[in-house]
Amino acid sequence: MKADKLVKRARDLAAPFRVTSGQNFRLKDCDPGNTLEFDTKDKERAKEALAQGVQALSALQDKLYAQDQWAVLLIFQAMDAAGKDGAVKHVMSGINPQGCEVHSFKAPTSEELDHDFLWRCSKRVPERGRIGIFNRSYYEETLVVRVHPEILGKQKIPRSLLTKNIWSQRFEDIRAFERYLARNGVLVCKFFLNVSKAEQKKRFLARLDTPEKNWKFSPADSHERQYWNDYQKAYEETIRHTATEDAPWYVVPADNKWFARVVVAAAVIEALDSLHLAYPKVGKVQRKELAAAKRELLAEK
Repeated sequence: MKADKLVKRARDLAAPFRVTSGQNFRLKDCDPGNTLEFDTKDKERAKEALAQGVQALSALQDKLYAQDQWAVLLIFQAMDAAGKDGAVKHVMSGINPQGCEVHSFKAPTSEELDHDFLWRCSKRVPERGRIGIFNRSYYEETLVVRVHPEILGKQKIPRSLLTKNIWSQRFEDIRAFERYLARNGVLVCKFFLNVSKAEQKKRFLARLDTPEKNWKFSPADSHERQYWNDYQKAYEETIRHTATEDAPWYVVPADNKWFARVVVAAAVIEALDSLHLAYPKVGKVQRKELAAAKRELLAEK
């Protein structure tokens, strides 16, 4: 498929799941099993589309790295077993490791708790020419911490600041941070892999029944299922208050991993293409220097 057609196809695939304004966003309107015009019989066609997408991403990343002006930050959030790791692995499989870094953010360390909630992520923002991937992020503050507000007590925040406005203030801080990144040449794309409760249960059981996957399961995973509705509300509120043109959310149906990966690839292709990336042009002086270097190499005996 030609590059322009592939980009157009990517736009068409990503568009239904892009959220740039949360004003009317409702998570219950998003079907975790949605596969657009694809069905289960189209898995091979989807895999072929993903392979083409991986090739396109590789070419775009090469230009991103060479141009050395923009940085790209991809943020992945989801309930457990939604497929974040698999999406990163498959979609970014053709990326040059020199130009990409993945950071997984788990429970904050004592050092991290001594800083503001954005600190540990802000120091991992990718440098120009690179792609940074956050597997979980500062959004844990408006998700896990909101579902378990007792965690706020461990953050050493002055009690006078823990008011009823804490969550609206967190949303305001995040929007300001992402606006700051956008104004400094960091393209931010955020992905919520939207898995259903039934599919999560199925995947948990598969991990328990497969010895090679036992390591992926923690008793805390099943314990958190009792807070499912609270998490859904937290995700809805988070997306509603932080979806912007500068930093859109993609609410990706995740009950079918093969389709979720295609959508993620499409969104990243669309985002990179919007930067109008190009290889740096060589000036007249540099061309003379290159010609001289070539003559010198050819003259070697």
